[in-house]
Formats: sequence, C-alpha cells, structure tokens
Amino acid sequence: MNASKPVVRAAMACAALLLALPSAGALAASAADAAPWPAARPITWIVGFPPGGSLDVLTRVAARKLAEKTGQSVVVENRPGASGLIALQAAARAAPDAYTLITIPGPLLFTQRVPELGRELTAVASLAQGPMVLVGPASNAASTVQELIADMRKDPKAWSYASSGNGTSQHLAGELFNMAAGTAMTHIPYKGGGQAVADVVGGQIPLAMLGVTPVVQQIKSGKLKAYAVTTTYRIDSLPNVPTLQEAGLKGYDASQWYIVGAPAGTPVDRIERLNQWITEIAASPDMKPALEASGSIAGTGSAQAVHDFVTKDLQKWRNLADKARLDLN
Repeated sequence: MNASKPVVRAAMACAALLLALPSAGALAASAADAAPWPAARPITWIVGFPPGGSLDVLTRVAARKLAEKTGQSVVVENRPGASGLIALQAAARAAPDAYTLITIPGPLLFTQRVPELGRELTAVASLAQGPMVLVGPASNAASTVQELIADMRKDPKAWSYASSGNGTSQHLAGELFNMAAGTAMTHIPYKGGGQAVADVVGGQIPLAMLGVTPVVQQIKSGKLKAYAVTTTYRIDSLPNVPTLQEAGLKGYDASQWYIVGAPAGTPVDRIERLNQWITEIAASPDMKPALEASGSIAGTGSAQAVHDFVTKDLQKWRNLADKARLDLN
C-alpha cells in the first residue's frame, strides 16, 4: 500500500444525504416505539461469513436461546462476502425496530467508508472474545514457532498464511506476527475461516491464522499442527498449545471479538432488554460448549461499554495497519 494512503475511513457521504437521515431515522424510531415488541414476527440475526466458523457457531447458539427469551423465532442469515461488508450494509439498511441484529467480528478494518458502530449501527452487547490460532499442515517440517521463524527468514517467499479475509482479525494477527518476528509471510485472504481449512490440511498453503472452532478437530486428529494461540493465556480446548508470548514473541497479544449490533435509531429500551438477554445467554451453560470449543470467554458490559471498547480496540489496529502499510482492499 502507498505510504500516503491512510488506513482510515473515506470522507462522509454527501451533505444532502446526511441531512436527510435524522428525520427519516426519527420517524422510524417513533413508529418502533409505538408498536409492541417483540411482536409475533421473527428476528433476523445476520452473520457476514459462511457457516462453520467461530462467529457463525456462537451466533447460532445465542439465537436459539434468544428465541426462547423473546418467544419469537430468531433466524440466522449468512450473508458472506467482502470481509463482512455485505452483512454490515444489510444491517444498516434494516428498520431500527430491534427485529434485525448482526454479529460484528473484530477487529475488522476497511479502507472505504462502511457502516460502523456509532453511526449507521449501534452496539447492543458483547457475545464473546477469544484467541486465534496459528496452524499449519502436518507435513510442515517446523514443529515450533521458533523453527517456523528460522525457516521463514531463510526462504521468505515460500511462506504465506490464510485468513478469513482482508482486514479481519486473523489478517491483522498475522501481520502483527510479521512485525514481532521480523518475517514477511504473504497474506492469502479467503471468504471465511472454514473455507481455508481444507487447503491448509492439504498442504496447498503452509500456514493459517484462524479462529479455533474450524480447526480444533483437525488439530486433535493430527491433520494440522497448532503452533500457538494469539492471546496471553492458553485455552482449555488446546491446553498443550503455547501462547505466542510463551513461544518467544514477547508482548504479542491479539484477540478477536464478537459484538452484537443493531441499526442506528433502535429504541434504547429495546437495546437495553437485548443487552440483558444476550449477556445472560453468553454466560449461560448452553453457551459453554461453543465458548470452550472456540477458546472464548463470555462477553459482558452495557451497550455503551461495548461501544467504548470497540472504539479503543479499532484505533489500536488502525495504528498497526498504518505502520505496516497494509493493503486492506
């Protein structure tokens, strides 16, 4: 990426459009306030990546439990593509009536202007937060992170890593690895973590930085080597896999998080009820197996606290992207 090209959002849309938005939003919110909620209609919960990854699995468990709490069906709708952008746009266009939710994975960066929390979307609750894992095929000669780094420095062009897309947490975690280790792995974006697994198992690509859910069974069966997890703590589902800090990359720490959002203008009282329900669901026994499989911990906090956390964390990763001159297109 050219050094003059900052990794920030592009200019705001035309002034006329922005001036029109408040009155339209106010009308929609007013209509939503007047109607009973939740009424006899389904809630749509959007996921911006294909089925099978940590994001999708956690959302589907939470959706089943939310249906029990609301007494209405909750339909999970996968809208993959463009590193989650298609789903963000769909959620932003929906009516602000609490019948549309989206699970936003993060950190997630774009170069263009996209719907984001605090603008076209509003934070509802934190679903979970957890690690990613650096994996490779069983055929890799290197068995440790330090052996990997030594091989990468001998032959930099031979090494690449898969992620679930440009600007995703896995992409950013891989670039943080490059910076911390002094390596130059090439990033290979996929449309979702699940789709990358087959190519890594088959040895078509030497490494992947992915969520734990789509790879944990291949690790346990010996089809994949797990080199390290990205958090500062080990996880119960892979207790023998070290952290990258333990493997020698001092100060390395990268988490991926799953935030539930809704269209901006959704009535505050409905946001508060959803926050209470989703926070309870995240901490419930029903979520425990999915959380443990992904190595995640349950999300907590008010909607405002979630918004503040996302704002701070995204700025940290924007700074890294600028420093590394990442191309997020």
